[in-house]
Order: sequence, then C-alpha cells, then structure tokens
Amino acid sequence: MLSLTRKMTKTGTMLRVLATFAAAASVTLALSGCTKLETHSPSSVRNAADTSAAEADAAAATNGAQARAGGLGTVDCAHAKCIALTFDAGPSENSARLLDILKEKQVPATFFLLGKRHIDTYPELVRRMSDEGHEVASHTWTHKILTDAEPDEIREELERPNKEIERLTGKRPTLMRPPQGRTDDTVHDICRELGLAEVLWSVTAKDYKTNDSDLITERVLDQSSRDGIILLHDIYDGTVPAVPGIIDALKKRGYVFVTVPQLMAPGKAEPGKVYR
Repeated sequence: MLSLTRKMTKTGTMLRVLATFAAAASVTLALSGCTKLETHSPSSVRNAADTSAAEADAAAATNGAQARAGGLGTVDCAHAKCIALTFDAGPSENSARLLDILKEKQVPATFFLLGKRHIDTYPELVRRMSDEGHEVASHTWTHKILTDAEPDEIREELERPNKEIERLTGKRPTLMRPPQGRTDDTVHDICRELGLAEVLWSVTAKDYKTNDSDLITERVLDQSSRDGIILLHDIYDGTVPAVPGIIDALKKRGYVFVTVPQLMAPGKAEPGKVYR
C-alpha cells in the first residue's frame, strides 16, 4: 500500500510539473504574439467563386478586350497548368530589359513596386508595365517592415505608392506584398481598410543572395508546381538574365503564365486576406 501511495505521489508531482511547463509555454506564445498565419491558395479562391453565367460571360468579354489590347491572352486556370511570375522592389535599371523579354515571350507578370527611388525614379516604366498588360501592385514606399511600424506609418507606406501608381496608370492597386513577407493582424486590418489583398509566394530563388543566373533558374524550376507564385527581384543583376531560361523550361513542362489575379479567376482576392 505504501508503494502504491508513493507511485501516486510521484505521478501527481509529474503532472503538476507538466502543467506548469504547458502554462509557461502558453504565456510565452501570448507574449510573443505568435499566431498562425492563415493563407489562401489560388485554387481555393477559384473553387469558392460563385459567378453566374452572365457575370462569367461579361468577365470573359472584358478579359478578351484587355488581352487584345495587351497582347498577352487569358486562360482558365481551373483546367490549365498555371503559374505566376512576380517581381519585387522595382522598377529599376534592369526593368526595361525584363519587359522586353516578357513581351517577346508573350508572358504576363505581376510587379510589386517600391516607391522611393523606384516608382519616383522610373515613372515611364510603371506606365509601360500597365500598358503592356502586366499587373502593377505595391511593395510599400520605403520597404519598411510593417510589423515593426505604427498603424499610421503602415497606412502611409501603403497609400503613397497606391496614389502614385494610380496617377501614372489610371488604376488603383488591389494587391500588395509586405516586405520580407512579414504581416500580422494590424496589417490585415489596414489592408482591408485600403482595399488591398496581401500576396506572398510559394517559390523563391533567393536571388538577393546570388547573382548566379543558372542557380536562380535551378532553384525556381526545382520548386515550381501548379498554381505557384514565383518570387524574383529584377533589381539584382543575376535575375533578369535567368528569366528567359525559366520561362522556356516551364513552358516545356506545360505551364501557362498568368498574373496573380488571373491565377485566381473567376474568383477575386479579398482585401485584408493573405494569399500564397
């Protein structure tokens, strides 16, 4: 009986210790603000779309007119093997060459543009991106980490490029990409207020760490899959030379290139939500 009592005492002590550790862990999570980031895939947006036949016909007619104007065409990603090329932190001195490549290859892209020393330095390239059928979106004004900023600073970082892009292209951005992909509930709320959806990525070449174009190409090809969102930066010297090879190799694998909004059509990204 004494032995049983000792075993019960030991068991109770162990349970109390475990409970203490669990409580401490939960407090640590609460203090650190560690929350799971909820993201939505392009396919989930397409599947959730409830578009009437009339709306679909109207959208197809509109997209067809836009495609004829931009020369890039459209595709149904519910059936085609789609993938999206996206470029951050431009425009830059390399962007004109990139646009030449995209035009030659008949490939649309999505550009998440920086304001300071980029939009304000190369306004003609912002116009060209829009005129040639690419999606023009925001990557903030100064690349400030939004999770370290106060709400008013976040609004300024997002509103300023929006206004400049709208002034230059006549279209207000509906998408943004947070610097370093860092976001939280405050950023979500302000994006919702400003009519912006957040777009992350599923493929990264980490081209900010290398100018080796072959390595950039290899990394993209290794990670690419259907409905992928490829992250590249046209500000780095090794990236633009890698683009033709990336496009050709993925086309051989049966991929069709689209913008991020086309990837989700007939669904639409909702402001305040995060997509990957």
